[in-house]
Amino acid sequence: MKNFISSYRSFFIRERFRSLLVGILLLSLAVISQNFASSYAMANSGQFVGDFFLEVLPIINLNNIIIEGAFIAFLLTIILIFQKPNYIIFTMKASALFITTRAFMISVTHLGIYPGQITSGFGFSDRIYEALNLHAGYFFSGHTGFPLLMALIFWKKRVLRYLFLTISAVFGISVLLAHVHYSIDVFAAPFMTYSIFKLAEYLFPEDYALVDAAD
Repeated sequence: MKNFISSYRSFFIRERFRSLLVGILLLSLAVISQNFASSYAMANSGQFVGDFFLEVLPIINLNNIIIEGAFIAFLLTIILIFQKPNYIIFTMKASALFITTRAFMISVTHLGIYPGQITSGFGFSDRIYEALNLHAGYFFSGHTGFPLLMALIFWKKRVLRYLFLTISAVFGISVLLAHVHYSIDVFAAPFMTYSIFKLAEYLFPEDYALVDAAD
């Protein structure tokens, strides 16, 4: 434990510590913007639109994957990141950019709920999910996009790359089968996510250099 703490102290020199604080601030603002955008989208949702894939796909209740699975994947990500100091700052800033971009997209797309959509239940995880407004807003799929963002960040780590790519694919299929996302939300997520990753790489080159230099 002492070695772990000392490694953090030696890594977060003054300049990096300031960058870490900026990352925390950006991530906090992004989460706030996500909450407001989701609430706005829910209050102004309009009519649903037709979707070729949802019309032919069966409706399956996959809440355990979509909700509990998402929390497990999130905790896994947190554990992985905090074991690797080089990844912390860039991951925070890239995640903030991802959340903020998605919040903007949500706020300007007011599609209604697709008929037959599987809604969240009444369990503890479901209540947290709804309290955080994670069930609101469609374009683009955060379930599909966020694990892909982690795969891009951990691209040099082969096992983690394929793990996050698999999680992204499983979530993408699950939200379609549960009809909680339109197909365009899922199919557009990889393109949006890759663009966000490249933009983060451009905006935060020093932070990404730490990732690129990691073993």
